[in-house]
Amino acid sequence: MSSTLAGNAVIGQSGGPTAVINQSLVGCIEGLRQCDAIGKILGAHHAVRGMVDGDFIDLSEISQDRLDRIAATPSSALGSSRDKPDEQYCRDIFRSFEKNDVRYFFYIGGNDSSDTARIVNETARKEGYELRAFHIPKTIDNDLECNDHTPGFPSAARFVAQALMGDQLDNAALPGIKIDVIMGRHAGFLTAASMMARTRDDDGPHLIYVPEVCFDVDRFIADVDRVYSRLGRCVVAVSEGIHDQEGVAIATKLAQRVEKDAHGNVQLSGTGALGDHLVQLVKDGLGSKLRVRADTFGYLQRSFAGCVSEVDQIEARASARMAAELAVDGVENGSIAIQRASDSPYRAEYVRVELTDVAAKTRTLPLDAIVDGCDIDRDFRRYFEPLIGELPVIEQL
Repeated sequence: MSSTLAGNAVIGQSGGPTAVINQSLVGCIEGLRQCDAIGKILGAHHAVRGMVDGDFIDLSEISQDRLDRIAATPSSALGSSRDKPDEQYCRDIFRSFEKNDVRYFFYIGGNDSSDTARIVNETARKEGYELRAFHIPKTIDNDLECNDHTPGFPSAARFVAQALMGDQLDNAALPGIKIDVIMGRHAGFLTAASMMARTRDDDGPHLIYVPEVCFDVDRFIADVDRVYSRLGRCVVAVSEGIHDQEGVAIATKLAQRVEKDAHGNVQLSGTGALGDHLVQLVKDGLGSKLRVRADTFGYLQRSFAGCVSEVDQIEARASARMAAELAVDGVENGSIAIQRASDSPYRAEYVRVELTDVAAKTRTLPLDAIVDGCDIDRDFRRYFEPLIGELPVIEQL
């Protein structure tokens, strides 16, 4: 395959690593290798920071065997970054691209990453510099607009489902109240995936709280009391992003010193404060002698080796390959969206969408999937099933 636009290509991996982000890296490399007009395929070391500093890893001559091993390895092989490029930062990226004869730019990441691709693309256009800029989707939060789901999410959802499956068995053996805090700042898809742990009617999680609805402390205590009174135990899945009526995340109100990243996001993961707080609320409300415990899954959900969705691996690679193929075919820019075909069985379709349709926008869990503010509709299993894949078979006495 040839292209009239000759030059080098840069690929970057941004934001939180996932179990399949390297599948996207390799898919993009494979797509670019078909184009004889591309000189070098460069990996930006630590994302936009590497682009600005001219810190690139030459990916051009890596053998296919090694690429396949990289693809099957969790986390970001190139290193990542939480830098949030503003207009000046993006101009610095563009100047680096000029200096290194970069004509193809692929950024693997979430909604902030798509916005970076948009700004760099617009900067190049204003300068009269021909550049093809593509966003390749990635986020375990599953919160990109135009997508049915995003690479990284199915594997993280599989981890959550299996972790809750084991936790609810543990809770059945030694009854008590168990609270699991799961990633999700604004979107509750990952927490909702905990419903897949249920194989029988009385299986946990018995209560599921997502950030799409307000979290009421009194209602929470009453919900736990209701379940515990009926079953003598209770397993709770709760999103780290739950918030009060004013929209303030419960976790932020607990921290004496609130940390923020370059995007202005308050740190929610990596701390057990929310779980500890919910444990204390239950003990204060229902009795200090109750056996109440909490775990915060935190970063374990992102790159857990050996717990990868097969669908996720395939789609991460295929969506990136499509981005590369569109670019070398002459398409100037865009983002690749994964959409679910209407026919059955499950089949994914890959569609180019405008960067502006995805950039800096957030998709959330449909409100009709949430039941009474503390559960997920049973019918939503059909959404998760093909993405997560087969789960372990559970048998009990």
